[in-house]
Amino acid sequence: MHILKKQGAEPKLINMTKKYDFLIVGGGVAGMSFALKVAHEQKYKVALCCKTTLDEANTTKAQGGIASVTNLLVDDFQKHIHDTMVAGDWISDPAAVEQVVKNAPKQIEELVNWGVNFDKNQDGNYDLHKEGGHSEFRILHHADDTGAEIQRGLMEAVRNNPFVDVLENHFAVEIITQHHLGVRVTRRTPDIECYGAYILNPETNKIDTYLSRITLMATGGTGAIYATTTNPNIATGDGIAMVYRAKGQVQGMEFVQFHPTALFHPGETHPAYLITEAMRGYGGVLRLPNGEEFMQKYDERLSLAPRDIVARAIDNEMKIHGLDHVCLDVTHKDAEETKHHFPNIYQKCLSIGIDITKEYIPVAPCAHYMCGGIKVNLDGESSIKRLYAVGECSCTGLHGGNRLASNSLIEAVVYADAAAKHSLSVIENYDFHPDIPDWNDEGTLTNEEKVLISQDMREVGQIMSTYVGIVRSNLRLRRAWERLDLLYEETEDLFKRVKATRDICELRNMINVGYLITRQALERKESRGLHYTIDYPKNPNNNMQEVW
Repeated sequence: MHILKKQGAEPKLINMTKKYDFLIVGGGVAGMSFALKVAHEQKYKVALCCKTTLDEANTTKAQGGIASVTNLLVDDFQKHIHDTMVAGDWISDPAAVEQVVKNAPKQIEELVNWGVNFDKNQDGNYDLHKEGGHSEFRILHHADDTGAEIQRGLMEAVRNNPFVDVLENHFAVEIITQHHLGVRVTRRTPDIECYGAYILNPETNKIDTYLSRITLMATGGTGAIYATTTNPNIATGDGIAMVYRAKGQVQGMEFVQFHPTALFHPGETHPAYLITEAMRGYGGVLRLPNGEEFMQKYDERLSLAPRDIVARAIDNEMKIHGLDHVCLDVTHKDAEETKHHFPNIYQKCLSIGIDITKEYIPVAPCAHYMCGGIKVNLDGESSIKRLYAVGECSCTGLHGGNRLASNSLIEAVVYADAAAKHSLSVIENYDFHPDIPDWNDEGTLTNEEKVLISQDMREVGQIMSTYVGIVRSNLRLRRAWERLDLLYEETEDLFKRVKATRDICELRNMINVGYLITRQALERKESRGLHYTIDYPKNPNNNMQEVW
């Protein structure tokens, strides 16, 4: 900590400048696997910055598992590729799909080598699950807390690596580009470059300058901008918002995936408890509270249809019958087997008085996954030079209009590998920029209006859930745009007057992300994948009746 002393004055904390070869913003599976890969060279300094602690990431919340072709007796790459394209409504990038599917087995091996455990059967082979949209059993898992197991294994490996500095509770405020050197940067500016980031130090409450030769965004998703989400509160779209403000390319934001089956438990909305899709693969049946099945009206795959179809079906049934939830039924399955496969779900439901071996599970859709994000190529490079993006904050093209279940974790590790290989091949071409100024907050005041920020965060959630949800219309989207525009003006005015804190930065990011989702939803003049609008109803090409 640098301290400037003046005669007769109290010590004054000043901003610090630090240098790392690699600066990683985000500590989930994407950020940590990239860190381990570039640190493996044992010649570069790596900083892994996360805004809370390493164990609080979207990765930890992933229950179902990670998809990879491993049983070659019945499965193959072409089946996984086809399933991914079908789920993505045929607008996935075929090159991205092929890259992820074909590199998945090798990356599974790497996770195991880092200490991650996946369940095996009595024969010593992986115990594979099947989930909605998959034609074969190909989901590797660890009971029903796969994400937590992957996070545990990677955290242990990262903390034991002497070449990785873990900076917990450090909040990235902005990435540094030519803009901070006084250059006018627009979306048409060629060769925008990233020189690092301005990061809020929790000990000094000052914003320090982190210079880097390569920067990676791995900040996760955007679910917290909705009133109800399976994501942790930290999922405020920070990386996407920072890159957008730096004039980077952001794509596919209209495709917000709502998980069909979050546990309906009023008061527990941030995060809502996820009921994994694997439970439907196990044989769970969606029903109305009176026991009536309904998925036969929507898709011939019934409860195992892709998530966009199931979420819209549940939403429609709730509206038709005036319900706040539907039910998932596994009471017909063997009780001991259910407890064995889903121990955490069993205990969670039991804690609120529901024995899932005897009673229906109340479920409702809620915001779950962002299929769009920072546009990247097959090497994970963004449109801004020296800046890569991996994981949920990126848009690789894999998911297209809708993510196939359990494709997210494998995408993160495959693209972390690609980004690591590419960045290691070019890092010697880059040096630290010598003229980056300190963050300037001269003349700003400490913000005493915290109540305004918390209220505005709640308002963003209500706007997004009410107007930019599972089923949309131009009228709803324009209303969201107008409300968000007002919040944007108010928040930017406040941001200029007060010292930057994590809460006001998160609010700025939430508003930016909400705007991007709304704008790109308005620009898509069709119903496609997760984006369903009543102004452009989808003309079904199958034999199922369109009933939304």
